[in-house]
Amino acid sequence: MANRIVLNTVSYHGKGAIEEIPNIIKTAGYKKIFVSTDNGLVKAGVASLVTDLLEKNDIPYALFSDVKPNPTVENVQAGVKAFKESGADAIVAIGGGSAQDTAKAIGIIITNPEFADVKSLEGVAPTKNHAVPTIAVPTTAGTAAEVTINYVITDTEKERKFVCVDEHDIPTYAVVDPQMMMSMPEALTASTGMDALTHAIEGYTTKAAWEMTDMFHLEAIKLIAQNLRDAVKKEPKAKENMALAQYIAGMGFSNVGLGIAHSIAHTFSAHYDTPHGVACAVMLPVVMEFNKDYTGEKFREIARAMGVQGVDDMTQEEYRQAAIDAVRQLGKDVGIPESIKGLKEEDVEQLAKDSAADACAPGNPRDPSMDDFRALIRKVMPQ
Repeated sequence: MANRIVLNTVSYHGKGAIEEIPNIIKTAGYKKIFVSTDNGLVKAGVASLVTDLLEKNDIPYALFSDVKPNPTVENVQAGVKAFKESGADAIVAIGGGSAQDTAKAIGIIITNPEFADVKSLEGVAPTKNHAVPTIAVPTTAGTAAEVTINYVITDTEKERKFVCVDEHDIPTYAVVDPQMMMSMPEALTASTGMDALTHAIEGYTTKAAWEMTDMFHLEAIKLIAQNLRDAVKKEPKAKENMALAQYIAGMGFSNVGLGIAHSIAHTFSAHYDTPHGVACAVMLPVVMEFNKDYTGEKFREIARAMGVQGVDDMTQEEYRQAAIDAVRQLGKDVGIPESIKGLKEEDVEQLAKDSAADACAPGNPRDPSMDDFRALIRKVMPQ
């Protein structure tokens, strides 16, 4: 079976990358842009870093700023309606995972209207047409949604998140400019950075991992370990390196999948509105402990990438524990909690069922039972 890699057609990286957006639009011949973002970024003046460029270059656009955190089915449907009314022929998505995921779903439904219910996009949907051409401009260094074929939507009726995986949804262009991320508060920098680390470690250990994606994931782990603490302190170079690290992780995991740290994290976000990065960060060391005996020598390389010294002189048990300890310490250093706020015993059964049904679960290197899911969830219950 062949290994597949799906990436953006073009991506731009580094300070000032957003200056390329008008050229992209004019070269591609787009007539009007649908700007998808959230109201917080509009109020903070972050979205205007891009919309001012559009105005300066006489590029017409319509602003959709109603993207919600953990976007819902209804949120996507509102965006589809707004896109149709706008007369646009391309999308510029400005924001973190929520804005990018909303734009992906809107773009897919516009070109594949038979999926207008949104819920039918869950899993690997048989879409026939590529999404509306999209220029993805991330404002957080974590989700890598600008380079992935995944997006996540919340079904509020069933209190669950569902994952959609579709090579037709990947943005045509990614514009990764660290200046778009400079205003991130410390807590968001920390949680999104740990989300990127979870992507890298789960992608590196997933069942589908192979040499090319291993290369991406190990470099991402190394960059995150070296830069996340300083990025939280708002050091510009560290933020720039985190912007690169999360994109590199996305290049990998988008093509090989993730594991149960993500499948469980999705349920926490759906039930308790836990920020996705926080949920991933809390679960990562717990799941690493669960998986460690099913990862061969990979934890040695994770430990090395995390900056652990002397790994070649360690036993297998020692380097596996060193990798877990290094991840847990990084989380502590950047202020990640060790439990999930609101988690209670009476919710465990439903959380376990939802986690097992999540699209990320099959990629885990160790196949968990329902009892395993229950036990893992209980490990992060507040004391």
